[in-house]
Amino acid sequence: MEDPSVEKIAISGPALASMIQRFSTSSSSVDGLIFGHVTLLAPTLSDDDSSSSSSSSTLIATITSFFCSSSSLSFYSPSGRVDSPSLRRLAQSQSPSSHLLGWFSGRRRSHLRPSLREFAVSTSLTSNPSLSFPIQSSPPPITSLKPSLFLLFASPISDQAIHTHEYRAYQFRSSARSFEPKSIDIVNIGPAFRGHYDAFSPRSQFPALPCELRISPMNVDRGEESLGQLKKGLKAQSELDMCAEGLEVSSLSRLMGSEAVSYTCGVEDLYEKMLAKIESLARQVEHSSAKIREQEDHNRKLRYKAARTAGL
Repeated sequence: MEDPSVEKIAISGPALASMIQRFSTSSSSVDGLIFGHVTLLAPTLSDDDSSSSSSSSTLIATITSFFCSSSSLSFYSPSGRVDSPSLRRLAQSQSPSSHLLGWFSGRRRSHLRPSLREFAVSTSLTSNPSLSFPIQSSPPPITSLKPSLFLLFASPISDQAIHTHEYRAYQFRSSARSFEPKSIDIVNIGPAFRGHYDAFSPRSQFPALPCELRISPMNVDRGEESLGQLKKGLKAQSELDMCAEGLEVSSLSRLMGSEAVSYTCGVEDLYEKMLAKIESLARQVEHSSAKIREQEDHNRKLRYKAARTAGL
């Protein structure tokens, strides 16, 4: 029986950024597994037309966590045959509400299209009936789905001034034996996405990212920076701390969970104030630059007049 088609794939911005970070910081190609759930969304009927059927319903796959290895061939052989014991061991480490949706691969300096080995791995995954998982809110006959999703990450083949990473999502169709491209819905911060955070909580362990809020005065070389410059820097840092009071980096975890709705309002308000401040500073710089050009023109005229007087 052919698996139902997934309409789109949803993933949070931090989860996708974490996957890209694992790939970009690795010394070679990587791969891993993606976990989450698939929900069947029934169509909204505006009348009593009974001609609509369940076939018009939408399947949404939501990625909530992932496992990333430090190299390739982590759960399959070089020929693309999946190691079932390794998959079961990794699946048991996840939340009971998460299911194996598929896998992902990250390749450096490569085209953004699946390879023959990735085709073999997806074929092996979908051919294992023990890996099927139930679909949430799904009435018969559509009740289960195989781990057929595949995410591909790649870095540009040629050197570029701006370092970028490309990604694309697919669903492997067993009957057609081909990859079908799927759209990715990235759940970000903002009013349009607040509803996602009520029931969405990524469970993947994000890597520890070093973040220093300020430079300690003890680390400043006194021989290279004067006391006046140090005082100006401390005053500017103090003003920034007053503007960002209550919005420290350590509290960014509140952007996900039950407090996200109220906390994002404060973040958006701070962002609007920052934009207004930047616009005001830009206007001041523009006015001061105009005055400087005016003064330079005046000085040039004085020098020209003084030169003519000296020549007479």
